Amino acid sequence: MERSYRVRRSCLSVPASSERFIASARGVPADEVFLDLEDSVAPGAKEAARDQAAAALSSGDWGTRIVGARINDASTPWAFADVLAVVCARLDVIVLPKVRSARDVVWLDVLLGQIEASRGLPAGQIGIEAQIEDAPGLASVAAIAEASPRLAALVFGPADFMASVGMRSLEVGEQPAGYVGGDAYHYALMRILVAARASGLQAIDGPYLRVRDVPGFRRSAVSAAALGYDGKWVLHPAQVDVANSVFAPSAEEFQRASRIIEAYEAATSVERRGAVMLGDEMIDEASRKLALSVVARGRAAGL
Repeated sequence: MERSYRVRRSCLSVPASSERFIASARGVPADEVFLDLEDSVAPGAKEAARDQAAAALSSGDWGTRIVGARINDASTPWAFADVLAVVCARLDVIVLPKVRSARDVVWLDVLLGQIEASRGLPAGQIGIEAQIEDAPGLASVAAIAEASPRLAALVFGPADFMASVGMRSLEVGEQPAGYVGGDAYHYALMRILVAARASGLQAIDGPYLRVRDVPGFRRSAVSAAALGYDGKWVLHPAQVDVANSVFAPSAEEFQRASRIIEAYEAATSVERRGAVMLGDEMIDEASRKLALSVVARGRAAGL
């Protein structure tokens, strides 16, 4: 199944163990909402949360947003049952955490194909977002990005990554005290971004845990957006509007992208040329692809 571009400026994580949070999430204007069965759910509450997630995904109004579920990672005893429980007609994507190699994604791809076939769902309907959270995952990120046509995005997981590499900080997403080398996360973020773009995937930045520090969240989001990321995880409704604004193009950017698409369409369909001048700039198919993503994000923002 060919995947159309869908914006992920704000990706809201909702603990599947909380009926109240799930009900509240239906009214939050996030581009994506996913019910979390992993870190936000205690081991003893996994089965109950799984049942609650399955019921919530199969009922109620989720609107037109992307709807997903984060299962437990492939090495745990819960992962298989998580997938069986959450797959339904309304599910758009499964977030696979702690992806360490391509085989984790392949495992989920094969399992999803079998479930789709057995339940009469379109083949390839359910996408995968692979979360890169540790040193092995980052080292293998290029192979992970190529592991399945179901992949829609790579997601950076800062907390587990910090623990994996031994970063001396307990402030997730903030610079470790005493570090003077610039941005401690730049290498990981850029490596994930390059792997994502090389495989035509979106790149999503991880959460900012100080949920009431809106200026801090904005600073983190602006930095990721400037680097080229498509969106960011949000943990609280107060972060959603900020993410939607930060990761949306400006009106000027939107208009320029629209002109690029129009000019390229005229060049290829009317003038039979693969490249054309737009003002002082040469544009081609690569320019069109960039412009399409800008226009999609702009339309989602109401431009």
